[in-house]
Amino acid sequence: MRKYWRLFILVIPVLCLVSMFTYYLPPVHDRLAWRVDEFVLMVKYKINPPGKVVFVPQSQETAGVQITAPASATPSPLPTSSPTQVDVEAQTTHTPAPTAEPTATITPLPDKIALSGVRYTNQHGGRTNYCAPANLTMALTFWGWDGELNDVGKVLKPDDRDKNVMPYELADYVENYTDLRVVSRVGGDLELLKRFIAAGYAVLVEKGTYLYDTADVYSWMGHYQVLTGYDDSEGYFIAQDSYVGPDWKAPYDVLIDGWRAFNYTYMIIYPPEKEADVIELLGPDADETTNYQNAAAKASNEIVALSGIEQYFAWYNRGTNLMQLQDYAGAAAAYDEAFAVYPTIPEAERPWRMLWYQTGAYFAYFYAGRYWDVIYLAETTLDTMQSDKNLEESYYWLGMAKAALGDPAGAIEAYRKSLEFHEGFDPPLYQLNLLGVEP
Repeated sequence: MRKYWRLFILVIPVLCLVSMFTYYLPPVHDRLAWRVDEFVLMVKYKINPPGKVVFVPQSQETAGVQITAPASATPSPLPTSSPTQVDVEAQTTHTPAPTAEPTATITPLPDKIALSGVRYTNQHGGRTNYCAPANLTMALTFWGWDGELNDVGKVLKPDDRDKNVMPYELADYVENYTDLRVVSRVGGDLELLKRFIAAGYAVLVEKGTYLYDTADVYSWMGHYQVLTGYDDSEGYFIAQDSYVGPDWKAPYDVLIDGWRAFNYTYMIIYPPEKEADVIELLGPDADETTNYQNAAAKASNEIVALSGIEQYFAWYNRGTNLMQLQDYAGAAAAYDEAFAVYPTIPEAERPWRMLWYQTGAYFAYFYAGRYWDVIYLAETTLDTMQSDKNLEESYYWLGMAKAALGDPAGAIEAYRKSLEFHEGFDPPLYQLNLLGVEP
């Protein structure tokens, strides 16, 4: 019996070594690695649920350190029981908007419409998390673009570890790699969506939803959809959903609830010759500053009308809109209120990935002089990731705050970490150049 026991002890290490060698053979590793990663991530979620992680702002200002914001603005009052239109005068520095003067027209909309022309693209056909490339591909094919998913993916997500593609990155692709144009706005509503669809435009929206992630954990995350139709009698939009399938029926109320999480963001892609038409359809929101002012007022109205997670999103939207208007003090105060609501949301429902997608709080706290809050927020956000802590934006702002606090070594380390996950990312490259060091 002892003889067999000794043999068993000798064989086990050999089998382990053989198994490890076999696992790392490229054909085997490519097939199994993602399953192993999913299992490890699922175990980590069970041990330390990311929904438990809560950020608590310290509301401090850092004395003795002066960082000049890009522009100044008069702080806007926080909403009361009777919120009013936000009054902020500020210049923005985003993608130039159409400049023609919009004219108001009222055209009766049909009760239902379904546009054709989108080549459905499944996000599972690409690499990991190809939601953004798949949806942009569909939106482009609506106008006859003949590219493929991987054409978009290799630009938008050169690194599979990148957790999110921002709307501005989608817009940059349209402007730089196609002959089409694009306009991105916030604060949209159902009538606006139907107005564009009825006029012959597919609409790309960003929304929140609850899905199973790569670790088979059901939780909140961001998602894009291409809307190509609607039906008032049944109360739904027709969505080309890269996750679930083509011609998906998206009920109006479900869309609104998810869309609110992303400040009602929408994008219109169009041929250059249709620019005047797009301006007219946008109405006053063709002007970007007016658009953010209107969206801030909309968020204020929702804050006093909603509760729970919906109120959290409304406060967050107000912060985002004020940040875009460069009212950093007002934005920081709004984000404080959002983070105060967050712990009241049931853990399983908490949108703990919020800073993966929307980084306005970093801007607001930084330019309000609250550098330690930037650090705490970045560290809290990275703590939710469990596995690879690969958010280039969080590392960038971590570096910015450390530099402002007189820690250049820490800043350089954070900037380089940002570039590790997003090679060629301009913001950290610029900061490293200012510091006179190599990436």
